[in-house]
Amino acid sequence: MENEATWQACVQGLEGYVGQAGFSEVVIGLSGGIDSALAAVACVDALGADAVHGVMLPGPYSSGHALRDAQELAENLGIRTLTIPIVGPFEAFRQAFADAGQTVEGVAAENTQARCRMVCLMALSNTHGWLLVNTGNKSESLVGYSTLYGDMAGAFAPLGGLYKTQVYELARWRNAAEEAQGHPLLIPQATIEKAPSAELSPGQTDEEGLGMAYPALDRILKALVEDGQGVEELCAQGHAEEEVQRIAALVKANAFKHTLIPPSPEVPK
Repeated sequence: MENEATWQACVQGLEGYVGQAGFSEVVIGLSGGIDSALAAVACVDALGADAVHGVMLPGPYSSGHALRDAQELAENLGIRTLTIPIVGPFEAFRQAFADAGQTVEGVAAENTQARCRMVCLMALSNTHGWLLVNTGNKSESLVGYSTLYGDMAGAFAPLGGLYKTQVYELARWRNAAEEAQGHPLLIPQATIEKAPSAELSPGQTDEEGLGMAYPALDRILKALVEDGQGVEELCAQGHAEEEVQRIAALVKANAFKHTLIPPSPEVPK
């Protein structure tokens, strides 16, 4: 029942927000990853497939399986899709900087790709009157593993109150609910099983970028944020002091980003 209550909070929160804002259709980026997949399911559960527009935005480091998984998800949900590659826009930015004697490498290059995607999504939103739905989760938002004016963009984040481990749990639960009714799975199994990655650089994985597996990260974040525990308390529970200090520092250092996180539903604790 806990998963059902959490899911209903996400779905009803999205439905209410879209209606209150005066929109009838939404647009969402489909990366082939778990967050965008579950967010797209929430959109369909809230508004119906005809009101949801999925957009695939392959970049220079996008894998073939990511596009296949995104397309399979869209077909399972019955939503319409567009594919708009961002390789050209990204290279145009690089060239513009080169012409000015500057380079765009490392984190700047990764963030520029994320921002190219959001330019495309917002252009579609403006053109067609579709509300842009954010696909972020609470874990990555808290530690700043997200791009300002990139993947943080969007009017509402249906998964914004969920830690990453909850996203996985709800994805499995939502698939099981379909299976129990004799329906095909909505979220491709490959999306659930593969290592999460923003695919903004060669061989990138999110947990490697974070320096920690999501279950461990979420345990620390929940203790710090939900339970108000301090570093000393967490260390006394067996957490490595260096890791706790690092995560606490990330949350503090990224407070400036927290004010720009899209609104999200209140979910059961």
